Amino acid sequence: MKYLKDIDFKNKRVLLRTDFNVPLENGQILDDFRIRESLPTIEYILKQDKSKIVIISHLGRPEGKIDPQYSLEPVAKKLGELLGREIIFIKDILSPEGDSLIQSLESGQVALAQNLRFYPQEEAGDEQFAIDLCHHFGVYVNDAFSASHRAHSSISQIAKFKPSCAGLLMQKEIAELSKALKPSKRPSIAIIGGAKIETKMPVIENMARTYDAVLVGGKIAVEAQEQKLKFSENVVFPEDYVDGSLDIGPKTAEKYGMAISSASFLVWNGPMGKFEDEKYMAGSKTVLDALSGSDAWKIAGGGETLELIDKYSMAGKFDFLSSGGGAMLEFLSGTKLPGIEALENSI
Repeated sequence: MKYLKDIDFKNKRVLLRTDFNVPLENGQILDDFRIRESLPTIEYILKQDKSKIVIISHLGRPEGKIDPQYSLEPVAKKLGELLGREIIFIKDILSPEGDSLIQSLESGQVALAQNLRFYPQEEAGDEQFAIDLCHHFGVYVNDAFSASHRAHSSISQIAKFKPSCAGLLMQKEIAELSKALKPSKRPSIAIIGGAKIETKMPVIENMARTYDAVLVGGKIAVEAQEQKLKFSENVVFPEDYVDGSLDIGPKTAEKYGMAISSASFLVWNGPMGKFEDEKYMAGSKTVLDALSGSDAWKIAGGGETLELIDKYSMAGKFDFLSSGGGAMLEFLSGTKLPGIEALENSI
């Protein structure tokens, strides 16, 4: 796989895939974490002589239709504020007007195109759509690790047709999560919570092979126990719950906290209960406190997990925070992500 340092961006028009799928409310961005994570890559490219950038991203689930509530225009405004420069907004990247804007970009200019998921071809992984997106560009950069588990057109197809590389965020995610695949210190513990046991099973099973223990909480623990699923002996389930199954109980929280405190290598993805309700926050908060107080190498990821960490201003207590939720889980399950595979096989 190639990285930014391996590509000549001089006098190039660059197509940059980011993940700007940020939470919005009434057109206001509630959390700009993912936008800020993309800035080092954008700034690196802009430092190259006569380069110019068009950024493409998705937002939400508009299901292939134009839906104003999922417009990326507020993101363009926020990105401009963060970069301290004007961001040109392309309303329709496939239109003659979009073509004209792209071709007229001057050195150092940045444009952001409208939500890719307004086009049904994107989620269908359409090859012709990828060609239509990239035909004006000299280089394609994928910095959207958190979307790279999707075989969508802008993720898995463009690298077939253009010289391609990973952006700085993608590079960092791969490097840090690769460490988590083979923990370098013992004891090593993974904490997996949240919902949808079918999506969490592969990562639980894979991490159980290399970690000393996998502590399971949240709805997935209840689902696994109800379905009588079988796991290896080092996969630990709650001993007690609060209000049926809305949080792990005090015995389990204490047990998990002590286990975390004794570990030298920790990975966390997913809350221990319905944390958005204060009544069911205790289990997740115990886990967060134990992690924050540990001197172990520790990584966390997933939207709800990062929300918890941010709520208590604990980001500085972790060695790495992954921008990916599903992508992080698939990577840690040992699966090759379509976005990474595409870069590895790029022309």
